[in-house]
Amino acid sequence: MSVNIAEIERSTLRKVHNRIIPFIVVLYIISFLDRVNTGYAALQMNTALSISASAFGLVSGIFFIGYFLFEVPSNIMMHKIGAKIWIMRILVSWGIVASLTAIAQNVTELYVLRFLLGAAEAGFFPGIILYLTFWFRARDQAKAVAFFMTALALSGIIGGPVSTFILAHVHWGGLQPWRWLYILEGIPAVIFGVITLWVLPNRPNDAKWLTQEEKNWLLGELTREREAKLQRHSMSMWKVMADGRVWMLTLIYFCLVTGLYGIGFWLPQIVKALSSSYSLSTIGWLTAIPYVVAGIGMVLIGKSSDRSGERRWHTALTQVVGAIALVLLGMTTNAWVSIVLLAIATAGIYGFFGPFWAMPSLFLTEATAAVGIAFINSVGNLGGFFGPYIIGAVKQSTGSMTSAMYVLAAFLIVGAVLTLLMRQDRAKGMATDRSSVQQ
Repeated sequence: MSVNIAEIERSTLRKVHNRIIPFIVVLYIISFLDRVNTGYAALQMNTALSISASAFGLVSGIFFIGYFLFEVPSNIMMHKIGAKIWIMRILVSWGIVASLTAIAQNVTELYVLRFLLGAAEAGFFPGIILYLTFWFRARDQAKAVAFFMTALALSGIIGGPVSTFILAHVHWGGLQPWRWLYILEGIPAVIFGVITLWVLPNRPNDAKWLTQEEKNWLLGELTREREAKLQRHSMSMWKVMADGRVWMLTLIYFCLVTGLYGIGFWLPQIVKALSSSYSLSTIGWLTAIPYVVAGIGMVLIGKSSDRSGERRWHTALTQVVGAIALVLLGMTTNAWVSIVLLAIATAGIYGFFGPFWAMPSLFLTEATAAVGIAFINSVGNLGGFFGPYIIGAVKQSTGSMTSAMYVLAAFLIVGAVLTLLMRQDRAKGMATDRSSVQQ
C-alpha cells in the first residue's frame, strides 16, 4: 500500500509540475518583459523625448504606484472569482496598455501610461503565488516558486536580444523602433490571456489530466496542511495586515525589490556605459549573461531550501551575495569584470525568491494568504519605484553609477539583517510536513 501511495505522490507531483509550471513561466516572461522593456526603449526613447536620468527613473518606477494601489483588491477578486478568469483579465488589460505606451509623445504621457500599466498588472504575481498554494504543499513550494521565477531570468535572456533586435531593425510604417518595441511585446499578453481560459484549471478537482486517485491524494495532503495551519494560526483575513511577521516580510521584500529593479531597469544603460563601441545587438546579448547565471542560481537555491526545509538563511545569504557584488561593481572599471559582477549580483538577488515566498505559507492559511501575499508584494514592490528613481537621481547628480551601486547594496544588507531577525519557523513548517507524510 505504501508503494502505491508513493507512486501516486510521484505521478501527481510530476503532472502538476509539468502542466502548471511551464505555462505560468511563459506568462511571467511576458509580464516581466512588458514591465522592464522601458529599460531597452530608453536607449532610443530618452533622446527622442528628451528624458533626463531622473525623469527616466520616475518613468520606470511609477509603474509600482499603480501596482501598489490595486494589488490587494485584485488578489481578493481572484480568490472570489477564480484563478483562470482573473488571470486572463489581468493579461489582456496589461497587454493593451503596454501596446498603447507606443503612442506617448512626451514624458508626462509616459508617466500616465506606466501608472496604468501597473494598475492593470496588479495582482498577477501574488495571484500566481497564491495559485501555486492550491497545487503544491508547503514542502514543495520553494522549488515550485523558484522554477516559476526562472521566468525573471528567462525574460532577461530573451528580452535583451529580442528588444535590441527590434530597436535595430524594425522601422515599419515610419514608426520609431522604440514604439514598435512596446507594440510587439504587448501583443503576446493579450493572446496568452485568452489561451489561459483553456489551459489553467482553477483547482485540482478541475484538472482533467489527474486521475481520481491523484486528485484525492493531492486534496487530502493540502487539506491536512490547511487544517494544521488553522490550528496553529487562527487569524482573520484583515488581521493579517497587522501581523508583525507579515510586516517584517514586507520590509525585507522592499529592500530586495529596491535592488532588483534598480539594476533591472538600468541594466541596458549600465552595459552601454561599459564601452562606447558596443552596438545595440552587443548590448542585448551582454545583458542576457547575468540572467543566464541568475536562472541557474534560482533553481539550485530553491532545491537546496526545499531539501533542507530551511528558509531564513537561504533568504538572507542570497541578499548578502548580491550586496557584495554590487559594492565590488562600483569599484571596477573593467568591462568584463563588471559583467561577471553583474551576473553574481543578479544571481544573488534572484536566488532570494524561492525560499522567501515559501515563508508566508508557514503561517498563513489559504484565505489569509490571498491578502497577506498581495500585501507583502504590493507594499514591498514600492521598492520598484524607489530603486530606479534613486539610481536616476544619483546618476544625474554625480554623473556616474558608483554611488548608486553602494546605495542598492546597503538596502540588500538591511534586508538580510531583517531576515535573520525573524523568528525561525522552520521547525513548525517541517513538523507539518512530517505529519502530513505520516498520515
